Amino acid sequence: MKILIVGAGKLGVKVAAALLSSNHDITIIDINETQLNRIALQLDVMTVGGNGKEIKVLNSINIASFDCLIATTGNDETNIVISSLAKELGCKRVLARIRDPEHMDQFDYIKSTFKIDHVVNPDMSITQEIFKYLSEKYTLSNGILSTGGASLIEFKAHRLPELVGKAMKEMPAILPNMLVTAISRNGKIIIPHGESVIEQDDSVYIIGERNPIIELNSKVHERGKYTNLQKVMIIGGGKTGFYLAKKLSAFGMSVKIIERNMERCRYLSSHLKNVMILNGDATDLTFLEDENLAQMQAVVTATGFDEDNLLLALTAKRHNVKHVIAKVSRTSYAEIITDMGIDMALNPLDITTSEVIRFVQGYSKVLSSQIIQGQAEIMEFIASPRTKILNKPLKELELPAGVLIAAVHKGSNVIIPNGNTVIEENDRVTMICLLSELGIAEGMISESERRRLAFFRKRRAGG
Repeated sequence: MKILIVGAGKLGVKVAAALLSSNHDITIIDINETQLNRIALQLDVMTVGGNGKEIKVLNSINIASFDCLIATTGNDETNIVISSLAKELGCKRVLARIRDPEHMDQFDYIKSTFKIDHVVNPDMSITQEIFKYLSEKYTLSNGILSTGGASLIEFKAHRLPELVGKAMKEMPAILPNMLVTAISRNGKIIIPHGESVIEQDDSVYIIGERNPIIELNSKVHERGKYTNLQKVMIIGGGKTGFYLAKKLSAFGMSVKIIERNMERCRYLSSHLKNVMILNGDATDLTFLEDENLAQMQAVVTATGFDEDNLLLALTAKRHNVKHVIAKVSRTSYAEIITDMGIDMALNPLDITTSEVIRFVQGYSKVLSSQIIQGQAEIMEFIASPRTKILNKPLKELELPAGVLIAAVHKGSNVIIPNGNTVIEENDRVTMICLLSELGIAEGMISESERRRLAFFRKRRAGG
């Protein structure tokens, strides 16, 4: 597929890298020649210096020949104009990143008026995941996720004590015909391997045939998982803080935003109802304690700085706040996050990139962006003759650490795979992958298959 990305910022580059794994033909346009030169050294893409809003620039690359345009500049109006022009000039499908709250309630009108096929909003996407977690304790514990003859459940490891302290290679004896597909530990999702050991406070995600999973669920299911949170503190009054405060307040929670910029505080005060806005520096521990940090039931750190978010999340945890969520964009902080013990860490770039990839590949009927704490995705596809993982034992595939084959349907039979399992043509394969590995996972699936991807996202409470 021929794809044009306008905007060589963090999102544009991340999307390009992910799409290259699926062998797409990528072109990037940006006005920053230095950035383009840097990208050209890192990625196998064509770079074009110029303003994507100029028709002559779009025509110079024959925009009508492109299958898709993705506008990811730092300006909403620029992205809207670029997308609209590209569509008028013959580009088949266009996507625009739009972030400003003023546009939040008029996405449908913008899409219709400017002929934009899809809009992504990173702050809204991450807000939705945080809201689900806080309002519903966003896990699978309240139901069983099913597809075909396979089902997936999630529960705290201590609900099944025989799992604690055991490595994955010991699981077949404890959970016959089942597979631990993911572990949630201290806010981080881990795709386990043979030596991975389950710890006391882990949440585990287990897949198996439907009837055995239903039986297991009856033993480990915890009733009443929905929360009744009332006091939430949001540190950072940017777009994410704004969107989240609006949703939580409408849900009936008591929300407090701490923002250091006075002008931004005035904006928040005039645009949010029933939300307390405080002007102050959240890195000042005395200030946080004066604002009753320890009495909060949840704290969300959503400033524009990863380091501040991690520090503030750790501070909240040390004050025994039950639910602590951090917005963290740098993947290099993954190991730090695991050691900190926060409940949830979300990367807006990963979440948005996965949404863009789904748009490009054409699966527009996805019901939910992610199913595991905004960090991992479960997908199902039909193996075709061109599948790269076909006709080899799984142990010979050299799958990346963040990708796992969770189940293989052969006709009416469900196979929970091991190293000797071989995927054959027309098998229906269930795969789980970290969002950071989504591009690589996509590269394993041929073009014809991507059109048939079906994500299983539907909750089936109690079956």
